[in-house]
Amino acid sequence: MKGLGWVAGLASAIIVCGLMQRLGGEDEDRLALAKERTVPRLRKELAGRDFPWGGAVFLRIFKEERELELWVEKGEHFELFRTYAIAGMSGQLGPKLAEGDRQAPEGFYYVPRSAMNPRSRYHLSFNLGFPNAYDRAQGRTGSFLMVHGGRLSIGCFAMTDEKVEEIYLLCDAALAAGQPFFRVHCFPFRMSEERMGRARGHRWLPFWQELQPGYQWFEKHRRPPNVLVQEGRYSFGDD
Repeated sequence: MKGLGWVAGLASAIIVCGLMQRLGGEDEDRLALAKERTVPRLRKELAGRDFPWGGAVFLRIFKEERELELWVEKGEHFELFRTYAIAGMSGQLGPKLAEGDRQAPEGFYYVPRSAMNPRSRYHLSFNLGFPNAYDRAQGRTGSFLMVHGGRLSIGCFAMTDEKVEEIYLLCDAALAAGQPFFRVHCFPFRMSEERMGRARGHRWLPFWQELQPGYQWFEKHRRPPNVLVQEGRYSFGDD
């Protein structure tokens, strides 16, 4: 019975998140309709705040706060466009370790155009690219970890259809304008010294200490760092 329960849990995780990428929705006009509905308003708001349409984007996710930030490049730096509440997310603070564990990932991810899915079963979605090189070096497994529409998710980040339209379309515009990929940094929480201090003794503190320099880099420079994985560890430098 325990084995059957494990199989059922794994199947549920795959159904909720994985099949979004493998099975497109029947409505092939979904993206066109989303653009018609949302792009004029977004263009007007961007122009009113001196953001370029198609400007490079950068996303940060904070699991404890249940927030996704979308930043847009303006001149030499990135400025915050909007903070979105995450509607649905499963698991606890800490990284995703294995397929079916219901955990959402923590780490540094890159999203190219090929990872965008305009025919997702959950409205619109993009694949975060888990596991990345660091995750693989740690033996972590999983697939099809998404940011998507709707309100429910197992291992992914559900944003609601309305919010994911904005997020998706701004990222899509940046890719169409020439950004080769956009970065998504997933953190357990805002990694201030005070909050890190409260994590003292937590089993994942050593891992979070590896993430913190990437958080601090952006806080200081307002540009995301170039993230590499060297000998199974993250390293950070100029883009």
